[in-house]
Amino acid sequence: MVFWVAVLCCSVCKHLALPPQRIYYLSLEFYMGRTLQNTMVNLGLQNACDEAIYQLGLDLEELEEIEEDAGLGNGGLGRLAACFLDSMATLGLAAYGYGIRYEFGIFNQKIVDGWQVEEADDWLRYGNPWEKARPEYMLPVHFYGRVEHTPEGVKWIDTQVVLAMPYDTPVPGYKNNTVNTMRLWSAKAPNDFNLQEFNMGDYIEAVLDRNLAENISRVLYPNDNFFEGKELRLKQEYFVVAATLQDIIRRFKSSKFGCRDPVRTCFETFPDKVAIQLNDTHPALSIPELMRILVDVEKVDWDKAWEITKRTCAYTNHTVLPEALERWPVSMFEKLLPRHLEIIYALNQMHLDRVAALYPGDINRLRRMSVIEEGDCKRINMAHLCVIGSHAVNGVARIHSDIVKNSVFKDFYELEPEKFQNKTNGITPRRWLLLCNPGLADIIAEKIGEDFITDLSQLKKLLEFIDNETFIRDVAKVKQENKLKFAAYLEEQYKVKINPMSMFDVQVKRIHEYKRQLLNCLHAITLYNRKSPSLPLTGLAAPGYHMAKMIIKLITSIGEVINNDPYVGDKLKVIFLENYRVSLAEKVIPAADLSQQISTAGTEASGTGNMKFMVNGALTIGTMDGANVEMAEEAGEENLFIFGMRVEDVEALDQKGYNAREYYERLPELRQAIDQITSGFFSPRDPGCFKDVVNMLMYHDRFKVFADYEAYIKCQGQVDQLFMDPREWTRKVIRNIACSGKFSSDRTITEYAREIWGVEPSATAIPPPNLPRN
Repeated sequence: MVFWVAVLCCSVCKHLALPPQRIYYLSLEFYMGRTLQNTMVNLGLQNACDEAIYQLGLDLEELEEIEEDAGLGNGGLGRLAACFLDSMATLGLAAYGYGIRYEFGIFNQKIVDGWQVEEADDWLRYGNPWEKARPEYMLPVHFYGRVEHTPEGVKWIDTQVVLAMPYDTPVPGYKNNTVNTMRLWSAKAPNDFNLQEFNMGDYIEAVLDRNLAENISRVLYPNDNFFEGKELRLKQEYFVVAATLQDIIRRFKSSKFGCRDPVRTCFETFPDKVAIQLNDTHPALSIPELMRILVDVEKVDWDKAWEITKRTCAYTNHTVLPEALERWPVSMFEKLLPRHLEIIYALNQMHLDRVAALYPGDINRLRRMSVIEEGDCKRINMAHLCVIGSHAVNGVARIHSDIVKNSVFKDFYELEPEKFQNKTNGITPRRWLLLCNPGLADIIAEKIGEDFITDLSQLKKLLEFIDNETFIRDVAKVKQENKLKFAAYLEEQYKVKINPMSMFDVQVKRIHEYKRQLLNCLHAITLYNRKSPSLPLTGLAAPGYHMAKMIIKLITSIGEVINNDPYVGDKLKVIFLENYRVSLAEKVIPAADLSQQISTAGTEASGTGNMKFMVNGALTIGTMDGANVEMAEEAGEENLFIFGMRVEDVEALDQKGYNAREYYERLPELRQAIDQITSGFFSPRDPGCFKDVVNMLMYHDRFKVFADYEAYIKCQGQVDQLFMDPREWTRKVIRNIACSGKFSSDRTITEYAREIWGVEPSATAIPPPNLPRN
């Protein structure tokens, strides 16, 4: 830790001459994975550490495997935040990640008799060597209470207080001597928590009740793309926002590093010094909370406060699925955050007055655009709050940003088109190439040098080597070595033997109907019925909803039948990878031949797994959805396996009416697969086990699995054909790697910095602490 403090001081010194604009990335999730190897890579110490550990008679890889994953995220959104922190440090930005230090992260998944069983992820059991508690910066967060309007201003009184204890984790940039900070808040009860019980003499009960306050940071909600309106979740969202904004304002008021005396009291320059990025709607309460602090505490004029708030905040939208949008009951707000409810009502009134003036008499437009949704249960639409309270709103892939403008926020786009932007997602090449696939990184560096590590667009230079026989052989050899290593891991961990010469066909995703793991299942069954050689290797993790659990049971049941059929032998294996997480992704992605990105067009905002597979030399089979569209644009559509309906085809089918039975009647292989699932062929001990799955596919499938089945099976045939020609396959792989440069999170963050935050990234490394500085 001494080393971190030395480097951290150095990175802050860089910014002392002129206080910079500071970037605050607010996210309820940071899916960091393991830290040891990443730190060694970014500090350029891997070889030195390897050698030192070897001298001690230890094995560094064994040591790395002992570290717990920091699983403080569900999937894409949390992992994106982690990649962004890496890029912000590498680009020399004065940036902080703010979130919650969950005691229990994403659950550990066990498969028992084919079913998912969740276990608590006690990742802090043996402590966390990467964090440093900062009790000197502990802050109070208020809940409940009531609002009093007095001549001196508004007061929020009689509140319950929970303390927010910060824990800091260093985020090193790549070889630039910059170390940023991720600050995660943990909830602590104050000593006088539940004073009434103390006063009534029930000391034991009062101490036990401290858990109620501390439960706020106990556990990560395991929902991905699904809104669950629980009070504890709303408490978590306000907890991180309230603590973070106090911290931001303290830092803004301090004139120089290390000084905590408030000296700057005018907030005029606040948006020039502070940029707050909201990672989805989860930190949306930043908007009314900043208003509350400015108006009630700092006594800033309401209109001025609103201008400051809008100029400070920016919002990233991550989903278009209606069931994922946060819509909190007004009654819950009234009880938990009464002052914030008043502020939201006042902001909404201002907003609707403006809309009414521009569109007189358009009552429907007012209803559609209101932050408050009327109905049996009045609700607050958090996405609408984010849009009106931000100066920039962005989607995360071009197709998604278009859907945001033309559909989800169409009325808002018509009102303020200049607010809306696209920022296509990216991944950090440090973790997702250098760390997880050193063999591939080495052969790339031999050909084009090492600059691609911080400028991934340089991979374009590999196009020169697309017909170079040595390079083709080297790329194929690295892939084969990765497959052998992964096959050995599967045999050791899962007791499954697979043929490393077969195709590793991989789909790794959270289980959700829109991601269409069921389409993959139908392909596996069709292959089995044809007795074709191939290897769908399916690794997935799931939220706790019924259909997701049924899909897991179906996959494991199909695997049970296929993997034990002596006629099939090792020609086809279906494997469900249990407990998928960042550290497992680092093993499976470099070994994959084929990456499945098969969501219904118009449902996946971007995806980032697709990018990881592309840069690691897997070919993509996918729909024109999310970032697949831009991947096809970069590499050429002919170098991906694109199939199925486009967004406009899906819309046309919605207009016409989707009838799954038509496809069932018309396609014999589809009918055979569905009949096998229905009859209990894959569940002989419980023939009716999958009736809910079949019923959904036949009568309630919003995501139209059958509509893309025929095109998918045909496309998979083209994949098999190309795989039989290893040279041609590898040439396509090289082209994909060469064209993956756009999908670096360094490029994404550079765009955020210039176009939203108004800061310029810096490529220059600051001097190390042991050298004199000017």
